[in-house]
Amino acid sequence: MDNLTVAIILSIVEGLTEFLPVSSTGHLILAGELLHFTGSRAATFEVVIQLGAIMAVVVLYWRRFIGLLRPAPAARFAGWRGIWLLFLTTLPACVAGLLLHSLIKQYLFSARSVVFALVAGAICMLIVDWKKKRVTSATLDELTAAQALGIGLGQCLALWPGFSRSAATIMSGILLGAKRGVAAEYSFIAAVPVMLAATGYDLLKSWQLFTVADIPFFCVGMLGAFLSALFAVKIFVALLARVTLAPFAIYRLCLAPVAWYFLVS
Repeated sequence: MDNLTVAIILSIVEGLTEFLPVSSTGHLILAGELLHFTGSRAATFEVVIQLGAIMAVVVLYWRRFIGLLRPAPAARFAGWRGIWLLFLTTLPACVAGLLLHSLIKQYLFSARSVVFALVAGAICMLIVDWKKKRVTSATLDELTAAQALGIGLGQCLALWPGFSRSAATIMSGILLGAKRGVAAEYSFIAAVPVMLAATGYDLLKSWQLFTVADIPFFCVGMLGAFLSALFAVKIFVALLARVTLAPFAIYRLCLAPVAWYFLVS
């Protein structure tokens, strides 16, 4: 299979799964195994195409990002307060990622590890859905610094490929009192700084693996991830108004044995 075809397939997988609670990294590892596109070069490509997915969130929530720079008088998730909340959410995962980066790449980027993470994440999602919660934050403007930090600590679970950054942040937000839709929206916005940090760090460490000839490969991957992420985020926001996290947990539990059969056993 040629490089551009691989780029298209992986970019669609990335875009559709990055902001859903099903783990984009896990899906990319599994897809990479099926396409025989693995190793350091593949891992870096998978991180880089996340830039396309990041841009989809920036486009969809551009008013929120502009508000961080030019806050409206009545907005509370804006200006320095909004930046402070995002900093609190981003800090734990960045620190843990820097300390554990090599160990994670060495021991957790495998199909076996992803299968276990898919199951663990699904069980946590079902427990969160089952547990009764008291909503204290019905809008982004009502989020507190304590909630932002708690979501950031929960986000560290996403360092285990297959667990899902989206699932970790949404579950943490719900458990800390955020309305389900608000937890999802904050998850999308908070993804931007942490994903930019992860992408930048991987590029600094691995840029020498690529040449000028790889530029079309990257461009196709980023464009595909951007377009598919636009679609996925809009659909997910609409779904969360009607359903809980349970359908995504069931999907993960169904995917895990299939992945184990074809890629592990």
